[in-house]
Amino acid sequence: MTSHKILCVAGALASAVGTAGAQSATKGATKATPGARPLNIVYIMSDDHSYQMISAYDQRYISTPNIDALAREGVRFTESFVANSISGPSRACMLTGKHSHMNGKTNNESSHQFNQSQQTLPKLLRAGGYQTAMIGKIHLDGVPQGFDHWAILPGQGDYYDPAFIVPRGMHLKNGYSLPNGTDASATDTIRYHGYVTNIITEMSLDWLEQRDKTKPFALFIHHKAAHRDWMADTVDLKAYEDRTFPTPETFDDDYAGRPAAAAQEMSILKDMDITYDLKMRTNPNPSGLGKYYLHGIYGRLEEGIKAKFDSIYDPLSRAFFEAPPTGRALAVWKYNRYMRDYAKVINSLDRNIGRVVEYLREHDLLDNTIIVYTSDQGFYMGEHGWFDKRFMYEESMRTPLVMRLPAALGYERRGDVTTLVQNIDYAPTFLDMAGLPIPSDIQGISLRRLLLKNGKEPDLGRKALYYHFYEYPGEHAVRRHYGIRTTRYKLMHFYGDIDKWEMYDLKKDPNELTNVFDDPSYAKVRRQLERDLDGLRKYYKAENAK
Repeated sequence: MTSHKILCVAGALASAVGTAGAQSATKGATKATPGARPLNIVYIMSDDHSYQMISAYDQRYISTPNIDALAREGVRFTESFVANSISGPSRACMLTGKHSHMNGKTNNESSHQFNQSQQTLPKLLRAGGYQTAMIGKIHLDGVPQGFDHWAILPGQGDYYDPAFIVPRGMHLKNGYSLPNGTDASATDTIRYHGYVTNIITEMSLDWLEQRDKTKPFALFIHHKAAHRDWMADTVDLKAYEDRTFPTPETFDDDYAGRPAAAAQEMSILKDMDITYDLKMRTNPNPSGLGKYYLHGIYGRLEEGIKAKFDSIYDPLSRAFFEAPPTGRALAVWKYNRYMRDYAKVINSLDRNIGRVVEYLREHDLLDNTIIVYTSDQGFYMGEHGWFDKRFMYEESMRTPLVMRLPAALGYERRGDVTTLVQNIDYAPTFLDMAGLPIPSDIQGISLRRLLLKNGKEPDLGRKALYYHFYEYPGEHAVRRHYGIRTTRYKLMHFYGDIDKWEMYDLKKDPNELTNVFDDPSYAKVRRQLERDLDGLRKYYKAENAK
């Protein structure tokens, strides 16, 4: 077996402290399927990976063969959503099985810190006999709790030569394994050499090598990709350079009847930075973001890496500033540069997912391991003229979710799952599949019954989803809003300096261009949605959440 050890190139000391929290009362889970071996969990999550850029969901843009294989050998959820479309809060929803107002992480601002001492999925799995590990981007405050092993990126992390925060002393054995008895209340910050997606995978495979093989495991592999500013691995720099991407139907949206949509600051034309986002380094007058790219992100690259980036981007940059396009032509030019860079980053992500699957296959682990792939939320790939997320509109509320299922343990479902699911469901699902009790205060529901057999999907009792976005004032100026989504309709309320209700008939208007809230022909539907939304807010104890 080839070693997966990674070279540590620098270290800097930091410290942090955390305490374990008490567990809540529990409720019964369905009995786990008996098998010769216990179920292992590999949970792979990326950042800002849109379902549009996964060929299992959408074949217009790129190919993702390894993610597609997970879906082909298990299930693809076609109605998968998040509860709050922004990184830290979405991750908190997944780890706790609770909406943002209940887990306390409503937005990414430092004033809304995540309480690591609260009940979380890894703590419950660990208490139930699982060995747990977190590798990569957690984007939550404090020292991770509930993990036997962890190595996390600080904040957003870097694409090249990334730093990792680890328990103090972890790097002293085999590069990054935690010696017995090490005090995990203090941390070291260590910089590793290479490309972040590869490094996270290497660390994950090394942990699988060194784990206690007498215990079932839950491995959380959390990638930085495909977060802004889309710095590709050098082996992918030339990919897609000859590709012109079709603009989405709503690329030229004028936001009529939707003042909150009109007021955002995530326009590809107006807000996507020519240097920071699109790497046009010869910019004679870079913005603040552009200067950060030049002196920070690009500036700290090794000279050999810089030269490879320069060979692709400098000719493009010089040509752009010699004869810059304007108007819609500029928007389309920026869109294609964005799509190419984003797609390059996904190449590496998909390739590394394949490496993890191959390791599990080589080590006879596929028959008793569920492999889950998802993103922390959706992302705009030019729809409505945008990039980023945050809104309750489909592209950012939706998130990809595929699961490779171990038929040997009774999980025989294959194909599409069309039931409405949300990221608060992941924690109870994994607990249920592990045969562990689900705490009564978890707000999500177990999806396990959906995974057992082909045929008609069992009714889990959910008719609608609740959503709430809190981060305003904030980056991209998306107003606070909450709402309800059913299989056909969506009702949302923007509040604050823009107080506006919006309602969409997703069957007739899947692109959400026509707000029918005040349309008399929808008055009966609207009243029902308003009652249902009030009911959901009471059910989730969100009546006073603002």
